[in-house]
Amino acid sequence: MLKGQKLAFVGSGVMAEAMIKGILSRGLVNATDVVASGPRPERGLDLQQRYGVSSTTSNESAVNAARFVVLSVKPQVVPRVLPELRGKIQPDAMVLSIVAGMRLRTLITGLEHTAIARAMPNTPAQVGAAMTVWTTSSATDTEQREQAQQVLAALGDELFVEEETYLDMATALSGTGPAYVFLFMEALVDAGVHLGFSRRVAQRLVKQTILGSALFAQQSQLHPAELRNMVTSPGGTTAEALYQLEKGGVRTVLSRAVWAAYQKTKILGGEETT
Repeated sequence: MLKGQKLAFVGSGVMAEAMIKGILSRGLVNATDVVASGPRPERGLDLQQRYGVSSTTSNESAVNAARFVVLSVKPQVVPRVLPELRGKIQPDAMVLSIVAGMRLRTLITGLEHTAIARAMPNTPAQVGAAMTVWTTSSATDTEQREQAQQVLAALGDELFVEEETYLDMATALSGTGPAYVFLFMEALVDAGVHLGFSRRVAQRLVKQTILGSALFAQQSQLHPAELRNMVTSPGGTTAEALYQLEKGGVRTVLSRAVWAAYQKTKILGGEETT
């Protein structure tokens, strides 16, 4: 559905590159129809050399004639970017925003454009294994929604939700989630080194354990509690380890972390929190 149409990325960072890589690998568009804009010419040149796309330092130039626009800038620069693009996007174009916390109503008003999708992918998009939750404005038609779905599916798994409030929840859970997992991995590696493993060996053990556990959980369709019980023998080593984790309040700390991320997302979106 996107073939032969110009696709523009406003923002040329890590997530934009992951999306470019995904859509090109799936053949959704031709590299010559993709343009990325950003403040650093050297970054644009890097994307040109890697993927064969075009680049510019002008956001307005990037969206000119584009039928699909991805807004992939940092939240703090949105107040500067929106005025640059206001009224400049083609009336029939679809806009997909991956800006954390940025509300649809803010984008619609700031861009003077109504066909907008808002999405929250996470960093595994860089290896085609993202979890993306997304929604659209009421003015988005069926074809535009299917275009957005195609682009997001190129990053990994995607889930459409009717209510925008779920995007804030997803930001705190799946969007920020990889950082929780990486911190857990780091702690396990350090524990392995403390036991006597080299850091190289500890990292190998931990990475494969996390990967295997995630794949097992995904394929088994069992509740995590059931999977945990399968590993836990009465009076065994796992039971002792889990007792210490529960005693340390691991569930409570993790829940508070997710809630804090959720509250921060709402603040970024201009909402007051309690």
